[in-house]
This record gives sequence, structure tokens and C-alpha cells, in this order.
Amino acid sequence: MADDRGNGPALVCAHGTLMDRTMFAPQARALRDDYRVVAYDSRARTDRYRGPYDLDDLVEDCRTLLDALDIETCVLAGMSMGGFMAARFALAHPERLDGLVFVDSMAEAYTEDEREEYGDLADGVRGGDRVPGDIAELSADLMFSERAHEEQADLVEAWTDRWHTYPGDAVAAEIESWRTEPGVLDELEAVDVPALAIHGEEDQSIPPERARRTIEALDGRIETVPGAGHPSNLERETQLAKRSQVASDRPDPGKAEYRRLPARRCELTEASYGRLCRFTGGSPTDSTKSGND
Repeated sequence: MADDRGNGPALVCAHGTLMDRTMFAPQARALRDDYRVVAYDSRARTDRYRGPYDLDDLVEDCRTLLDALDIETCVLAGMSMGGFMAARFALAHPERLDGLVFVDSMAEAYTEDEREEYGDLADGVRGGDRVPGDIAELSADLMFSERAHEEQADLVEAWTDRWHTYPGDAVAAEIESWRTEPGVLDELEAVDVPALAIHGEEDQSIPPERARRTIEALDGRIETVPGAGHPSNLERETQLAKRSQVASDRPDPGKAEYRRLPARRCELTEASYGRLCRFTGGSPTDSTKSGND
């Protein structure tokens, strides 16, 4: 299932574990006047949820979607698991990308301790008709920031209730698709597309320093979102930077790797940097840029 809104250059959005395509609805509404925004459900939110499958399978699912929608190239934005997939998509199909956006994500492998913890979580839901309520609530504690729990209780409750309706095997297979996967951080230097990371400063699932290492490998930039947890684009959807700040959010078109891109890609990616930061609550004061410029 995919939501396909607007006209213009394509922005394709891949959600994270436990989430679905609707997590990008605020950005789709805001950007559809200038972009064709496609947000789609991964296998876990469809009737094809049973495993095993891995991140390479999700890469090919994304490629199949692009083909079906006649999207030749796009900016690919991935939140958490969606970003794990996006990094691998960039390595497998670089010719299909105008840019990469990592939302609360990384290209590193999980540690052994983390793999065991997520394995226990998968075991806790596997085989059940529904995700147990206590696991859904535990996930909400990990995913959402303290501020969100205090000030956006309706948002947290809505997603927690939704997770409780998921088939246990869907979530178990989703976790297993990435839990033990090797990282691709060392391979990203071969990727020659502009890249942006947007990351909640209070993210407990993936600390911001992991996103920084990922974006440094791509010679991109990171926009941190103060007070936001793992789904930063949901928690801070209303904290928008002013339109006048968009230009200062652009990457430097004079950078060597940027000059190698066709002119249309430069134009598209400049806009994507500023506009995606704007609609996730980032601002020039939050940004740090890797590289020597």
C-alpha cells in the first residue's frame, strides 16, 4: 500500500519498525505542492508479513515500487529501518537516487548486546495473534521522548494502540530483517549522492552520534531536532522553521562531489535539504555539517 500525493520531483519515504506509511503524512501534506511524495508500507504492514526476509529483500521491494510507479529517480528518505534499507539501496541502485535522507537512522551494525535485546523482543511477540500490550507500552517508552509522553500523550497513545493490533509474527519478522545484519558504514564512501540526516536529540533507540558517523561517511549534513525522540518527524511536525531559513539549509553546490551531479539533481537536492529540515523541525542553528567547508 502506498500514498502517492502531489506532482514534481519524487520523494519516496520508507518507514521504520512498528510504524507505517502514515507516519509521513505531515510531511506529505506540507510538500505535495512542490513534490510527488510517495510513502509506502513495508512487508510487515501487508499480508506478506511472514518471514524470513532481510534488508536486501526490502531494497528490491523499494525498487519494484519505483518501477511500478514509473519513478526513474528520487530522493529516498528512510526512518530507522527504512534508513537501513535506504543505505543498501544506495549501494545497489545508485543510478535511481537524487539524494538520501536518514530520519533517526544509521548505517552501522547493532552491537551483540543490542542484537540479544532485540532478539528477546522478537521472541516476546512471535506466534501471538497480537503484540502484547505490555510490549507495545515498553516500545512506546523507548521510541518516544519524555517530552512527547508529557505533551503529546494522544500521539503516543494512538501509536501504542495501533502496535497492539499488529500480528506478532509481523513484528518478529520485521525485527529479524535487520537485527543481525552487518553494517555498511565502510561502504558508503562509494555512494555519490547528497545526503542528509535528521535526528531527534533524545533518541534512545539510535543515539545521534551514530547518525553523525553515517552522514560523515557520505560527506553530508545532519540536522538535530531538540527534544525529539526516535520518530522525530512525528514529534516535532509543528515546529517548523520559517520559509526564509530554507536557503541557508542548502548544501554547498561548490563541493566537488556535488558538482559531479547533473544540474537537475543539484536543484532537487538543494530544495530537499531545506524543505525536509523545515518540515521536521530542524533549523540552521541545529545543524552541523561534515566535511571541510
